[in-house]
Amino acid sequence: MRQIAYETVLRACGFGCLAIFCVMIGMSFSPRLAFQAGGFLTMMMAFVLILKSREALTKDYRKTEMWLYLEKDFRPPEAYAQWASATVLRDTYLTFALWTSAVCIVMWVIALIFALLGTTSTYAFDKSPDSRGHQAQQTQADAPARQKNAPAAIRYQVFP
Repeated sequence: MRQIAYETVLRACGFGCLAIFCVMIGMSFSPRLAFQAGGFLTMMMAFVLILKSREALTKDYRKTEMWLYLEKDFRPPEAYAQWASATVLRDTYLTFALWTSAVCIVMWVIALIFALLGTTSTYAFDKSPDSRGHQAQQTQADAPARQKNAPAAIRYQVFP
Protein backbone atom coordinates (compact mmCIF):
# COMPACT_ATOMS: atom_id res chain seq x y z
CA MET A 1 0.00 0.00 0.00
CA ARG A 2 2.82 2.41 0.82
CA GLN A 3 4.48 1.91 -2.53
CA ILE A 4 1.28 2.60 -4.46
CA ALA A 5 0.47 5.63 -2.27
CA TYR A 6 3.99 6.93 -2.87
CA GLU A 7 3.63 6.46 -6.65
CA THR A 8 0.26 8.21 -6.87
CA VAL A 9 1.32 11.20 -4.75
CA LEU A 10 4.64 11.39 -6.60
CA ARG A 11 2.85 11.55 -9.94
CA ALA A 12 0.54 14.32 -8.71
CA CYS A 13 3.48 16.29 -7.31
CA GLY A 14 5.36 15.76 -10.57
CA PHE A 15 2.58 17.43 -12.52
CA GLY A 16 2.52 20.28 -9.99
CA CYS A 17 6.29 20.71 -10.32
CA LEU A 18 5.97 20.76 -14.10
CA ALA A 19 3.46 23.61 -13.85
CA ILE A 20 5.70 25.52 -11.43
CA PHE A 21 8.70 24.98 -13.71
CA CYS A 22 6.75 26.34 -16.69
CA VAL A 23 5.81 29.48 -14.74
CA MET A 24 9.43 29.95 -13.70
CA ILE A 25 10.66 29.54 -17.28
CA GLY A 26 8.09 32.12 -18.37
CA MET A 27 9.61 34.57 -15.88
CA SER A 28 13.22 33.70 -16.67
CA PHE A 29 13.88 37.26 -17.88
CA SER A 30 14.01 38.19 -14.18
CA PRO A 31 15.67 35.48 -12.04
CA ARG A 32 14.56 37.03 -8.75
CA LEU A 33 10.95 37.15 -9.87
CA ALA A 34 11.14 33.59 -11.23
CA PHE A 35 12.38 32.20 -7.92
CA GLN A 36 9.88 34.25 -5.94
CA ALA A 37 7.06 32.83 -8.05
CA GLY A 38 8.53 29.34 -7.73
CA GLY A 39 8.82 29.70 -3.97
CA PHE A 40 5.26 30.96 -3.63
CA LEU A 41 3.78 28.24 -5.86
CA THR A 42 5.80 25.54 -4.11
CA MET A 43 4.55 26.86 -0.77
CA MET A 44 0.99 26.58 -2.11
CA MET A 45 1.70 23.00 -3.19
CA ALA A 46 2.94 22.15 0.32
CA PHE A 47 -0.21 23.71 1.78
CA VAL A 48 -2.41 21.61 -0.54
CA LEU A 49 -0.51 18.47 0.47
CA ILE A 50 -1.12 19.27 4.15
CA LEU A 51 -4.83 19.75 3.42
CA LYS A 52 -4.89 16.45 1.53
CA SER A 53 -3.30 14.71 4.52
CA ARG A 54 -6.14 16.00 6.71
CA GLU A 55 -8.70 14.91 4.14
CA ALA A 56 -7.18 11.42 3.95
CA LEU A 57 -8.33 10.71 7.51
CA THR A 58 -12.00 11.06 6.63
CA LYS A 59 -12.13 10.13 2.94
CA ASP A 60 -13.75 6.82 2.04
CA TYR A 61 -10.94 4.39 1.25
CA ARG A 62 -12.85 2.94 -1.73
CA LYS A 63 -12.80 6.35 -3.43
CA THR A 64 -9.04 6.87 -3.27
CA GLU A 65 -6.73 6.43 -6.23
CA MET A 66 -4.48 4.22 -4.15
CA TRP A 67 -7.31 1.75 -3.51
CA LEU A 68 -8.11 1.55 -7.21
CA TYR A 69 -4.52 0.60 -8.03
CA LEU A 70 -4.31 -2.09 -5.34
CA GLU A 71 -4.78 -5.58 -6.67
CA LYS A 72 -7.71 -7.39 -5.09
CA ASP A 73 -5.40 -10.01 -3.58
CA PHE A 74 -3.38 -7.38 -1.70
CA ARG A 75 -6.26 -5.33 -0.32
CA PRO A 76 -6.70 -5.46 3.46
CA PRO A 77 -9.99 -6.66 5.02
CA GLU A 78 -12.80 -4.09 5.15
CA ALA A 79 -12.68 -3.74 8.95
CA TYR A 80 -9.02 -2.74 8.73
CA ALA A 81 -8.98 -1.03 5.30
CA GLN A 82 -10.20 2.45 6.30
CA TRP A 83 -7.63 2.83 9.06
CA ALA A 84 -4.77 1.40 6.97
CA SER A 85 -5.60 3.47 3.90
CA ALA A 86 -6.00 6.68 5.86
CA THR A 87 -2.77 6.16 7.77
CA VAL A 88 -0.70 5.34 4.71
CA LEU A 89 -2.05 8.24 2.66
CA ARG A 90 -1.66 10.71 5.53
CA ASP A 91 1.97 9.72 6.08
CA THR A 92 2.70 9.91 2.36
CA TYR A 93 1.10 13.33 1.93
CA LEU A 94 2.97 14.70 4.95
CA THR A 95 6.28 13.28 3.70
CA PHE A 96 5.83 15.00 0.36
CA ALA A 97 4.73 18.20 2.10
CA LEU A 98 7.97 18.15 4.08
CA TRP A 99 10.08 17.72 0.95
CA THR A 100 8.10 20.40 -0.88
CA SER A 101 8.59 22.79 2.04
CA ALA A 102 12.35 22.25 1.86
CA VAL A 103 12.31 23.06 -1.87
CA CYS A 104 10.20 26.14 -1.12
CA ILE A 105 12.75 27.40 1.41
CA VAL A 106 15.59 26.88 -1.07
CA MET A 107 13.73 28.85 -3.76
CA TRP A 108 13.03 31.74 -1.38
CA VAL A 109 16.70 31.81 -0.31
CA ILE A 110 17.80 31.93 -3.96
CA ALA A 111 15.33 34.77 -4.60
CA LEU A 112 16.74 36.60 -1.57
CA ILE A 113 20.29 36.16 -2.88
CA PHE A 114 19.25 37.59 -6.25
CA ALA A 115 17.58 40.52 -4.46
CA LEU A 116 20.65 41.21 -2.31
CA LEU A 117 22.92 41.07 -5.35
CA GLY A 118 20.69 43.62 -7.04
CA THR A 119 20.17 41.67 -10.22
CA THR A 120 17.81 43.19 -12.71
CA SER A 121 16.15 41.99 -15.86
CA THR A 122 18.33 41.60 -18.93
CA TYR A 123 15.29 42.09 -21.11
CA ALA A 124 15.96 45.57 -22.48
CA PHE A 125 18.90 47.92 -22.90
CA ASP A 126 17.09 51.20 -23.36
CA LYS A 127 15.99 53.47 -20.57
CA SER A 128 14.13 56.19 -22.50
CA PRO A 129 10.75 55.51 -24.09
CA ASP A 130 9.88 57.15 -27.40
CA SER A 131 6.72 59.16 -28.02
CA ARG A 132 4.57 55.99 -28.35
CA GLY A 133 5.79 54.61 -25.01
CA HIS A 134 8.07 52.03 -26.61
CA GLN A 135 11.79 51.74 -26.08
CA ALA A 136 13.79 54.05 -28.35
CA GLN A 137 16.48 52.66 -30.65
CA GLN A 138 20.01 53.55 -29.64
CA THR A 139 22.32 55.31 -32.07
CA GLN A 140 25.71 54.13 -33.27
CA ALA A 141 27.39 56.64 -30.92
CA ASP A 142 25.83 54.90 -27.91
CA ALA A 143 27.09 51.45 -28.99
CA PRO A 144 30.43 51.43 -27.04
CA ALA A 145 28.73 52.53 -23.81
CA ARG A 146 25.96 50.00 -24.30
CA GLN A 147 28.43 47.17 -24.83
CA LYS A 148 30.27 47.99 -21.61
CA ASN A 149 27.24 48.48 -19.36
CA ALA A 150 24.60 46.01 -20.45
CA PRO A 151 24.71 42.29 -21.19
CA ALA A 152 23.31 40.86 -24.40
CA ALA A 153 19.53 40.57 -24.43
CA ILE A 154 16.76 39.41 -26.68
CA ARG A 155 14.84 42.26 -28.27
CA TYR A 156 11.34 42.04 -29.65
CA GLN A 157 9.97 44.68 -31.98
CA VAL A 158 6.21 45.07 -31.70
CA PHE A 159 5.72 48.03 -34.05
CA PRO A 160 8.12 48.43 -37.03
